[in-house]
Amino acid sequence: MLKKMKEEFLYYLWSNKLLSPMLKTTNNQDITIINQGRQNHDSGPDFFNARIKINGQIWAGNVEIHVKSSDWEKHGHNHDDNYDNIILHVVFVNDMIIKRKSGEIIPCLEISGHFDEKMINIYENFMASKTWIACANSISNVNHFEIHSWLDKLGVERLEIKSNNFIKQLEETKNDFQQLFYQKLSRAFGFNTNSQAFEMMASILPFSTLKKCLNNQLQIEALLFGQAGFLNNEFHDEYPNQLKREFNFLANKYSIVPMDIKLWKHMRMRPVNFPSIRISQFAALLEKSGYDLLNIIETDRLKTVISLFDCSASEYWDTHFRFDNKVKKSIRKKLGITSVNLILINTIIPFLFTYGRLNNKPTMEEKAINWLEQIKAENNLIIRNFKKLDIAPKTAFHSQALIHLHKNYCDSKRCLNCRIGHNIISGKVI
Repeated sequence: MLKKMKEEFLYYLWSNKLLSPMLKTTNNQDITIINQGRQNHDSGPDFFNARIKINGQIWAGNVEIHVKSSDWEKHGHNHDDNYDNIILHVVFVNDMIIKRKSGEIIPCLEISGHFDEKMINIYENFMASKTWIACANSISNVNHFEIHSWLDKLGVERLEIKSNNFIKQLEETKNDFQQLFYQKLSRAFGFNTNSQAFEMMASILPFSTLKKCLNNQLQIEALLFGQAGFLNNEFHDEYPNQLKREFNFLANKYSIVPMDIKLWKHMRMRPVNFPSIRISQFAALLEKSGYDLLNIIETDRLKTVISLFDCSASEYWDTHFRFDNKVKKSIRKKLGITSVNLILINTIIPFLFTYGRLNNKPTMEEKAINWLEQIKAENNLIIRNFKKLDIAPKTAFHSQALIHLHKNYCDSKRCLNCRIGHNIISGKVI
């Protein structure tokens, strides 16, 4: 067992109090773990602020954990003052006496034989598993209440991670929250394939410039299509020529340099998702939203926000997917509810959560969660695979939680940090 033992598993045993209650140090002194401390994920001892009773005396301080006690010197702790005041050295196997610089022996707890070995076998099976997720064959044994409780936590964790990323990116816009929101909203209209090009377009063409034209749909589209590089050609149709004339005037006025049109992708894409359609729809949303984009996230009701997205590409696109290429069938190019939900889930709601956090408004953070709970669960490969395991989310809050679970826990096999994995490994469901 020594060869396959890993420190992360020992951390798991220690932090979850999974050791047998009758413990002694290697020199036969009784040990009672009052508080295992807080795990340290940075440099320094593994657990801070533990409280341990050794031979009747209570000690408060840090704990270091190793597979073998000789790892102390292997890791160079004997030369580091941060480790000289350790109150307990926890090891799987004690193969060496460890002393402080003063010569005093550091109390050592050898835990081999003091936990249920079934746990390490389950954990090793998870690590060797080739199934879609490591616990695919045993997750059905976990209580559904436990799973839902874990998903509630993960749903908030996902929002917090997105919020932290937005806060970091605020520095790039000199703390202009509206500009960052505009960029990310633009990115959302790229729907993965053209997301980078859309965000680049919005970062080069700032909202402060665009909002000067928000009462004129032709000028909005001219600025967006021109900045995107779509107006550099010669056209037959009057509509793109109008846009081109308008853009040439505005580009000179605001010193706008168009992007390279090669940045935009059309391959393996339904025509309704072409960037030309999405740019026009984005222009319609901006015109409808008005001069303060933050009104979107300050709105009280989700239905009101959804109604803002009830917008279509301009009339020219009823019979076109590209400039100068007319199609026979006329179709109004409206944003579908699936597309609207994706924009809400991935952009609007995380920004609402971030806005609440930055402005110390917990009610806005709660509103973000509430809105996710009002939206139907997403339908993608990850969600369909979880449904096969009888885990079927009803709302976007839980579908987002499952996506987060898969990407941040299952993919990297962080089973020891997962509540579902913990239930299985610790034997609560077996």
